[in-house]
Amino acid sequence: MTRRYVLRRLAQVIPTTAAILVLGFLLIHLAPGDPVLALAGQNGDAEYYAFVREKFGLDESLPSQLATYAGNVVRGDLGTSYVQGRPVSQVIGERLPATLLLTSTALVVSTAVGIGVGVFAATRRRRWPDVTVSLTTLTLYAAPVFLLGQLAILLLALRLGWFPVQGMTDADGPATGIGHVLDVAHHLALPALALASQEIAAVARLSRIGLLDELARDHIRTARAKGVSERAVVLRHALRRALLPVVTVLGGRVGHLVAGAIVVEVVFGWPGLGRLLVTAMQNRDAPIVLGVFLLVAVTVVVANLLTDLVYAFLDPRVRYR
Repeated sequence: MTRRYVLRRLAQVIPTTAAILVLGFLLIHLAPGDPVLALAGQNGDAEYYAFVREKFGLDESLPSQLATYAGNVVRGDLGTSYVQGRPVSQVIGERLPATLLLTSTALVVSTAVGIGVGVFAATRRRRWPDVTVSLTTLTLYAAPVFLLGQLAILLLALRLGWFPVQGMTDADGPATGIGHVLDVAHHLALPALALASQEIAAVARLSRIGLLDELARDHIRTARAKGVSERAVVLRHALRRALLPVVTVLGGRVGHLVAGAIVVEVVFGWPGLGRLLVTAMQNRDAPIVLGVFLLVAVTVVVANLLTDLVYAFLDPRVRYR
């Protein structure tokens, strides 16, 4: 991996982001329905409708609107919300920390637990722990996130009372200090677990398959013949290269995590970008929808870039030209 490759990959982010911006803008603005009617209601007169169109620049041609929006984005201006009347960057900034907390927690949990479960199953191949893990992960991977979230609420929140049902903090009163941290963590546990469930299953299955493949290679037989302990063989010699497909999948599934977070936030009442996006789509608030869409797209592009760099770090044999 060379500096030239890194710079070339960084340069590819710009045209990719520009293409995503244009595509997202056209999809949203060409969708059926008139945002003016959603803003001004069905009973307004023609003069008021014309005023609203002029106020938000909707009276211009679509190419002109696109050019104006692209120029504003380059300057860091994502526009103004039709409904809230506030800068989109400000609205998104208020909701972004909650979504980052949820998705990053789910990513860390799914990575750690998935790799651990995969190693556990691979080192017990064809025994009952391996079979149990395989069946469980297959079930979790096939189950929709919204279904897992609903089941978690019914069983763990309503029936057992271990976790709160909705929100990010208790409604009784805002806690401070360590009490606030524990309160947020208590509310975070269930939605993060529901969001991470499919990722745990995917990472566990990939880790198991990759580790089994590595354990069958010649260099592993050589290490065992030299008297290296089985723990060192698995963790030091086999696991690092077995994690290459896991890293690739984690980078490519950041968008999947964000999409799942939208559903999870609605189910659990989590005050993040997911709920904001759903509300904005219902109200035809195009600047908010575009702002969230662009943010998620850039996140996925950057995640894939970092994935390639980590991939090369894990396997020194990889050489990019």
